Amino acid sequence: MKETILLVDDEAAMLRTVARLLERQGYECTTANSAEEAKSILVDRQFSLVLSDMNMPGRSGLELLEEIVMAESDTAILMVTGVDDREIAERALTLGAYGYIIKPFEPNELLIGVSNALRRRTLEIENRRHRDKLETMVQERTSHLWTTLSELEQAKEGIRRSHSKTIEKLAIAAEYRDLETADHIRRMSQYCELLALKSGVDVGTAALMRTAAVMHDVGKIGIPDGILLKPGALETDEFEIMKAHPEIGFRILQDDSSELLELAAKIALTHHERIDGSGYPNGLKGKAIPKEGRIAAIADVFDALTSNRIYRPAFHLGEAVEIMTEGRGTHFDAALLDVFLDSMDEVLGIRDEAHDLELSRTA
Repeated sequence: MKETILLVDDEAAMLRTVARLLERQGYECTTANSAEEAKSILVDRQFSLVLSDMNMPGRSGLELLEEIVMAESDTAILMVTGVDDREIAERALTLGAYGYIIKPFEPNELLIGVSNALRRRTLEIENRRHRDKLETMVQERTSHLWTTLSELEQAKEGIRRSHSKTIEKLAIAAEYRDLETADHIRRMSQYCELLALKSGVDVGTAALMRTAAVMHDVGKIGIPDGILLKPGALETDEFEIMKAHPEIGFRILQDDSSELLELAAKIALTHHERIDGSGYPNGLKGKAIPKEGRIAAIADVFDALTSNRIYRPAFHLGEAVEIMTEGRGTHFDAALLDVFLDSMDEVLGIRDEAHDLELSRTA
């Protein structure tokens, strides 16, 4: 379908010239000689782009721009003016204009401006649809997960073991979409418990952290399969979508009436933060990252490095330790990393036990 453009200018000659130029390029043009006429046309029709003069008798192009933006339509707006005024240009862009062209202009300058505005419009519409679709999907899946978690929170002390096992199964179901095994969740949560104990956390809190850490990546339930299952490196925009999973997990798990879920939400939100502030989603730095998040970051990365992934094989232990040591004080809390590496015999015991369990299942 042809892109439709509404041309607004009080100079009839200019309207005819611009219309002929754009129609030769395949655009469908409608003209209006004032902002008032343009507004009446927009009541009945929607256009891909409005190309409007800035200064006209009656209402100005800026007033028309404001009305179009307030209407929350998908119409792009490109402003044209004979006055090269930086303040006016900045105001137009701030109000929502896609561009600003100064008269007199070369035909190619106009065509490039129109093409860029329409391309940006297409991208913004696609991005908005993707966000809406993702939000709907997250809400639907969150609703089901919340129902299950609510039922779990009503469990009595006598069935706590079953409670923890069920949470683990739910987390495995969420993360299994990206082909990581359930053993990653179990190992990572056991590493968290071990490091918590070694760093001075009491036994009860460490055990609670083990259960909470199981849900660290539950936010991946809101990430499209095309990104989770991609065998190669993610593009910049794909990685930006992937970076949303900590906040999605936080929104799913946050519940101030449950100590377990509050701890799980904290871990989900902060396990990708880095000590030097270069992590995500909030760029927290140093001790601003809760201890639970700093522990989970070490456990998660170690298991990721020593496990096969869809995009690479596992690193050898020595390589993994070297990589993690390079991140001491930048990616990881230096003191906690030292404790973790000093506990490597016990860490490897957890890993070997999980490997033996995996072999017994496939035998």
